[in-house]
Amino acid sequence: MEFLTYFGNVFEPMSFLLLLGGTIGGLILGATPGLSPTMAVALLIPFTFQMTPTHGLILLGAAYTSTVAGGAVSAILLRIPGAPANIATSLDGYEMAKKGEGARALHLSFLSSGVGGVLGVLLLIFLTPLLSKWALAFGPSHLFWLAILGVTVIGSLDSKSFVKGLLSGCIGLWLSMIGYDDIQGAQRFIFTDSLTGGINFIAALLGLFAIPQVLDMFAKGQNKAQIISIDVPKHSIMDSVKELGRSCRALSIGTAIGSFVGLIPGVGGQIAGLVAYDQTKKFSPHRRKFGRGHPEGVIAAEAANNAMVGPSLVPLLTLSIPGSPTAAVLLGGLLIHGIFPGSDLFDNHPDVAWTFINSMLIGQIMMVTFGIMIAGWAAKIARAPQPVMAAAVVVLAIFGSYSVQQSMDDVYVMLVLGVGMFFFEKFGFSAAPLVLGLILGPIAEANFVQGSMIATAGDGVLPYFFIGTLNIILIVLIAASIGYSFWTNMLQLDSAGADEPLEVAP
Repeated sequence: MEFLTYFGNVFEPMSFLLLLGGTIGGLILGATPGLSPTMAVALLIPFTFQMTPTHGLILLGAAYTSTVAGGAVSAILLRIPGAPANIATSLDGYEMAKKGEGARALHLSFLSSGVGGVLGVLLLIFLTPLLSKWALAFGPSHLFWLAILGVTVIGSLDSKSFVKGLLSGCIGLWLSMIGYDDIQGAQRFIFTDSLTGGINFIAALLGLFAIPQVLDMFAKGQNKAQIISIDVPKHSIMDSVKELGRSCRALSIGTAIGSFVGLIPGVGGQIAGLVAYDQTKKFSPHRRKFGRGHPEGVIAAEAANNAMVGPSLVPLLTLSIPGSPTAAVLLGGLLIHGIFPGSDLFDNHPDVAWTFINSMLIGQIMMVTFGIMIAGWAAKIARAPQPVMAAAVVVLAIFGSYSVQQSMDDVYVMLVLGVGMFFFEKFGFSAAPLVLGLILGPIAEANFVQGSMIATAGDGVLPYFFIGTLNIILIVLIAASIGYSFWTNMLQLDSAGADEPLEVAP
């Protein structure tokens, strides 16, 4: 219970002010498409140079936590994920907003983010020594199988067609291979100089989600009435709290998967949200409602996104191994102040470590409070005329894709992918499986190549990838995921056929 000794440090005037500023600023940055949590934390690091290590980490941790949650705002209202971690949120959140339930979706997203985030930080506090040793068990073979497990989720992300979902995912896997091979340096599918550096993930994310939305606005005409409203029923916050209590299954699945994925170094929150969404859909008796504005989809995705924040810091603080890209930036923030994470961190600098962790716990509560306060105001964005909305989305998409690497090539790639996705959607394909394939491709490839090199120097490839308790568990989960996806798809086809009216001969 050592963390209680330093709990009061969070409420010192300067510490609390930085926590407040980091939380509010993170919500704003998170709601801006293209500004990922990693970029937000990186932008704040120069401001911490003149701060004490404790104050600097409080600011960075608050921004990390609230940026992940803030990305739900644009995901729900504009169908543009503010960060990669909010991809799954847009699947049902935007559909809820189209039904006039934008504020309700935002309430549920912030509440579930808070619950998942608090539980994730509690895991960081109480189980750090145990979890740090367990995280070391994951090697290249396990990360490869984990990526393959994510691939099996691809088909079921598209609620309309399992086959089209798989095809979309395969296209994403192919897009992830464009550029130079990281291991051998070979060129792959470089049709133009704009693709020399491969496809930047943020540019692809903005193009695949934002541009089809803009083209759809223009295709429907400027005079079409807005179908998104901001009507907020009386006591809507309490209604959202009660609804969250009734959705314990989605909340539990999202929190559990987010905590598990966050602990594994190098995986990321975007996979946590998508896998949690998929598993919640599979275990829900209302799986047909997913993708059409079902609140459980928002709850599961956002609970997973923030639940992974705390566990992602376990390998960082105890083993100096970042559990996510944002945690890697936080590692830089520690090193700048001469603090080296590891087994001695809690012995040599307990005031810094525990005050930082406690601030993240309080930051989750502040994030929920301010998020709910801005929910109704933020939903007013949806009342903007469609021409204004379309122009604003285009500007944000161009700004977000250019700002990552200050390259117009990313803007061109973003526009091409967006136009292509617009036509793909006309044939029933979905952007979410394609994006997941784009995410998982580099993870699967890098760990397979690395694992093969290790296996060649040892007992061989087959024993390395197929022998071991963790390998076997992951392979069984992959087989179960594939089997369950095919089974549910067949049930949907059978029920769809049964629902068709019989033709009666005259």
